[in-house]
Amino acid sequence: QVQLVESGGGLVQPGGSLRLSCAASGSVFSINAMGWYRQAPGKQRELVARITRSGSTDYADSVKGRFTISRDNAKNTVYLQMNSLKPEDTAVYFCNALSRSNYDTWGQGTQVTVSS
Repeated sequence: QVQLVESGGGLVQPGGSLRLSCAASGSVFSINAMGWYRQAPGKQRELVARITRSGSTDYADSVKGRFTISRDNAKNTVYLQMNSLKPEDTAVYFCNALSRSNYDTWGQGTQVTVSS
């Protein structure tokens, strides 16, 4: 099994930056891809960014050019650098790990609030 621990959320003003971290432990060898999803009140959970074991990345159109996902394989950690934050980025952000057998593991979520 894989365990995920997220950190880095908080309150930031519009135009500001935050960096989220997600540390994986347990059966990390089984992870094929890791990503970040978010869920705003009253909305469905949506993919924000994803990175595969080979390093390929994928982003939601709404965050392209502003967010960057990266990984440190030595630390089994994935990062989401969020720049030029907008109020509409406000949501609970969840880390996700997808195993080779297509099993999803989720973190507990971290709140990101963009407000003046």
